Amino acid sequence: MITKRIIPCLDVRNGRVVKGTNFQGLQDVSSPVELGEFYSRNGADELVFYDITASAEGRRLFTNVLKEVASQIFIPLTVGGGINTLEDFDRVLKCGADKVSVNSGAIRDPGLVAAAARVYGDQCVVLSVDVKRVDGQFRVFAKGGREDTGMEAIAWIRKCVRSGAGEVVLNSIDTDGVRGGFDLPMLEAVSNAVDVPVIASGGAGCEADFVRLFQTLPKVDAGLAASIFHFGQVQIPHLKQTLKDNGILVRL
Repeated sequence: MITKRIIPCLDVRNGRVVKGTNFQGLQDVSSPVELGEFYSRNGADELVFYDITASAEGRRLFTNVLKEVASQIFIPLTVGGGINTLEDFDRVLKCGADKVSVNSGAIRDPGLVAAAARVYGDQCVVLSVDVKRVDGQFRVFAKGGREDTGMEAIAWIRKCVRSGAGEVVLNSIDTDGVRGGFDLPMLEAVSNAVDVPVIASGGAGCEADFVRLFQTLPKVDAGLAASIFHFGQVQIPHLKQTLKDNGILVRL
């Protein structure tokens, strides 16, 4: 059985980690370098770094901060934000990323996932999808959750996985920052639709939410969270021990 992963997420704007609710009301949290180094030392299995305004602002991801973060951590690093071309993949990989997360860039250019998978391998390509319920449908949003694409999420995710995405991060806008638990119905629909690792993102508020996630949806591979880790409500070593005590396989 594969161990479940616990992944902190650094949402970075102007070189600082920020956090909001339902993708709105962003507040300053800390330095991404300091937080990344802390998580690397304190039991995180991986780290995700998102330059959250790069796509909306139509610019490239900030690489100077990324290089600093990569130099201070010793766990796998996934990087996203403003990834629109193969050159962007190449640039962030050379800055120290292990995997590259693509979201709005794949929506603009549906061939990007397949092209990146051919060059760098499926294991390097992470599809990040921001999803919200609209008129009873799971809908894909772009530009940091600001723009409704009109696309149905399950079909879009299936298409990208067929093209070569080796992992899916499902960001539920409905539960983001609310701390009421992961979006289990949405996660179940996605994990039943694809055969690649699915990472749950959006809604974690306490340790019990992770226990419920992995016990209810054993197909989900990892739980991703931000504010509860950043503000110390949940300590990763204690969370992992709780998961182990509940029969969930983790790396201690």
